[in-house]
Amino acid sequence: MKVLITNDDGIYSKGIYELYKSISKIAEVVVVAPIKEQSAVGHAITVKYPLRLHEVNRKGEFFGYGVEGTPADCVKLAFDDIITIKPDLVVSGINHGANLASNVIYSGTVSAATEGAMLGVKSMAVSLASIEYTDFSAAADFAAFFAKYLHNLNDYHSNLIFNINVPPLERGEIKGWKFTKQGKTRFMDTFEKRLDPRGNTYFWLKGEKTVVHRSQDCDDYLLEQGFVSVTPIKYDLTDYSLYEKLKNTEGVKEWK
Repeated sequence: MKVLITNDDGIYSKGIYELYKSISKIAEVVVVAPIKEQSAVGHAITVKYPLRLHEVNRKGEFFGYGVEGTPADCVKLAFDDIITIKPDLVVSGINHGANLASNVIYSGTVSAATEGAMLGVKSMAVSLASIEYTDFSAAADFAAFFAKYLHNLNDYHSNLIFNINVPPLERGEIKGWKFTKQGKTRFMDTFEKRLDPRGNTYFWLKGEKTVVHRSQDCDDYLLEQGFVSVTPIKYDLTDYSLYEKLKNTEGVKEWK
């Protein structure tokens, strides 16, 4: 099995190193990740500046390639120039912090996996659902387990994306894993207005978590119950049920 590893926390983050160690036990791995943190950039790509590539060593050994760009840039560049054989999987993570519910829209971690799927490869995004908790071992262990599971999953098309969130618990404390739906929890954003030492105004984004609707089969609920949540997602944003209702109304009103 050949695996491309990337992330949005940057190639020097702890999460990607723990993921690399775990996945390397079961697969041939290439790491291509942002040289600097790119959290919350979504599916942005770089079009106005060149992408510069750096060979990165960690602990005295070659680790991978750092890109002066976004997570999606990293996957695109890896497929086009760095890897010679199309990988079997793209694995993005391990993100330090959850990527749940509506937040997946903003997530560079999820977007890197989405880019892999758009290029025709099964992909997964892995997040440790806490900023404070720093033990990535359970998340890394599950990532390797699910990578093998996904590699052997032959009943579905290749452009699969799974968004995985692991609770901040020791492995023995995690109750198991479940396939989940994407929740509807979101943050109500506010901007705190401040002055810098020179009297110039700036704004700092903050927000409060708001549960719009919660069911017992959604990602954030089951994560709180101590389960790893695994949510199948897709990048086709078409509302097909609404499309079916509307498609035969074309031409009813003439537009000029």
